[in-house]
Amino acid sequence: MKKILSLLAVTLVAATLQAAPKKLLVVTTTLEFRHSSIPTAERILAQLGQESGEFTVDYIHQPEGEPGGLKKDATDEEKAAHKLAEDAWLEKVKTALQPLSPESLKNYDGVVFASTTGDLPLPDPQGFLDWIKAGHAFIGIHAGADTLHHWPAYREMLGGEFKRHGRQVPVDCLDQDAANPATANLGPSWHISQEEIYQFSEKMKNYDPAKVHELLILDKHPETGAAGHFGIAWCKSYGEGRVFYTALGHREDLWDTDPAIKDRKNTVEMAKAYQQHVLGGIEWALKLK
Repeated sequence: MKKILSLLAVTLVAATLQAAPKKLLVVTTTLEFRHSSIPTAERILAQLGQESGEFTVDYIHQPEGEPGGLKKDATDEEKAAHKLAEDAWLEKVKTALQPLSPESLKNYDGVVFASTTGDLPLPDPQGFLDWIKAGHAFIGIHAGADTLHHWPAYREMLGGEFKRHGRQVPVDCLDQDAANPATANLGPSWHISQEEIYQFSEKMKNYDPAKVHELLILDKHPETGAAGHFGIAWCKSYGEGRVFYTALGHREDLWDTDPAIKDRKNTVEMAKAYQQHVLGGIEWALKLK
């Protein structure tokens, strides 16, 4: 009888541990361009975790007090004061990013860079990459590829580096893996009515399709229509860890299914598909599917 009870106890503990949601740390800190869709992205990521029951979300938000731009005719005194304000704010950024230290990351299963930009002052850059390699998840969304340009190891981990984009355009994304949870529900071709398309052309030598597992591509230039090969979303292994990246996510109406969004260009159905795309990528990176 005692053996049976012990086995039951072990089974219950195992089931509880298995059912425990994963923990994601979502970073939306920016040092350069800041997307207006970031608050929407933060909200939808939390919603996806809550509705799926698969993960919870903590955030590294933008610190308050970021100095504005300096006017062209600023005096020397104004320039000096602005420099002091910038330095003080950068110290706030460094403090805000402390949860990305290896010690703090022990509390998380994955990290999301959601439209981050600029050379973020990570507390331990190599320690961050080592943490991913050790078996954790990294999810990059849109401007996550417009981040840490001066750190080649980050680009190698992610699989590509943003170089340019043109005007917002309609696109037909071609599904390269109908079995991956990030693309399983999109069909052979997924039409998006309007989006800002990042370019990772092989000619720019910052993206190599052979080094990633492509999920979505374009077979024509998003602006000129000329035939080509352009990565839009991909995944890859990184040591024992997993990396998922999608270049999509610029517009609020691609993130949010609210039909009342002002100036909506993408349908509610397109937003639902995008949410499933992101959720599937997170699930894959967390090794849930």
